[in-house]
Amino acid sequence: MNMLRVVRQLKFYSQEMGKIWRSQLPSVMQGYRDRWLRLSLLLLLTLMTTVACGRDVVSDSDSQPSLSTPTTTETRSVQHAMGTTQVPAAPQRVVSLSWLDTVLSLGVQPIGSNQVNDSYLQERAAGIPNVGRSGAPSLEKILALKPDLILGWQTDHKAIYPQLSRIASTVIDSGEGSGAWKKTLQLYAQALGKTAEAEQLMAKYKARLAEFKQKMGASGSQPDQTQVSVVRVYPDGISLYLKDSFCGTILADAGLSRPSTQSLSASEAKALGGNPVQLSISRELLSQADGDVLFVWTGENDAKSAQAAQKQLEQLKSDPLWANLKAVKQNRVYQVPKYWIGSGPIAANLVIDDLFKYLVDEA
Repeated sequence: MNMLRVVRQLKFYSQEMGKIWRSQLPSVMQGYRDRWLRLSLLLLLTLMTTVACGRDVVSDSDSQPSLSTPTTTETRSVQHAMGTTQVPAAPQRVVSLSWLDTVLSLGVQPIGSNQVNDSYLQERAAGIPNVGRSGAPSLEKILALKPDLILGWQTDHKAIYPQLSRIASTVIDSGEGSGAWKKTLQLYAQALGKTAEAEQLMAKYKARLAEFKQKMGASGSQPDQTQVSVVRVYPDGISLYLKDSFCGTILADAGLSRPSTQSLSASEAKALGGNPVQLSISRELLSQADGDVLFVWTGENDAKSAQAAQKQLEQLKSDPLWANLKAVKQNRVYQVPKYWIGSGPIAANLVIDDLFKYLVDEA
């Protein structure tokens, strides 16, 4: 109840009591009535003073920023997959439930994430509390961190968006996947108030690729004349990574060509195999993995699965169909880390490092 409301109620109460005294008490009680009215007025003034002091105390307390709110009351509107959200103008306590790479690349250290175990991010993510699995974050842990902004992904977090948005302002990426990493960068940069930083990151990315094209051409090998195949070996299968995958977008920006079997768009791949970024093949179709250069990886989320995938790769290398691949014959097969299926500028620059290493330095 605010002060104005208290005053109005007390005034009304005093007036009503006065009416009762005037209508019901005899004149002999006039002195007592006047004395009571003076006392009531004194009590009213005392209560007004107390309320005012109480408001001053509350104001002093509110001037100290809490852990769950930004230091400023200013907000910005951000349109995202779940609608439009008012976010703090300068978020201070961010929980990242997806694309941690992107958040870190923008110079923001989240107070919580569910991607702290990504191998290529572990050093940068050291000290960030883990709030659960990617598809099932702990709402209790998130609440305890008192965030002022939560960043998520529609595929994993659409169902819990109402709960997340009650904890803090929540912005949800569209769920197009890691191949749309540039769009995610723009959205998260807007939510974090880091659009200038995002522009700088993309400018650096383009400059590095321009340098790559120039140096590759100087080495006598034009990028568009080099066919690059990308293969992932699972514990129980083989997949070709396509042009709309994360690494596929970087290879395209580098001007490198792809085998026809790996040039499927996201919509074509989804219609064919149900996955927009990769296509599973059998060993009998191993010829579809061929190219002038072959990048392969076996990255898995746990040690046991990673060992099983590596064992599968070793078995694959003993297959005559593998030995018959042009890239194998030319000794241009390179095993690369899991960041080839990363999701942001940090991984993108690591992929570019590999392009320099294997296609320029070794050319």
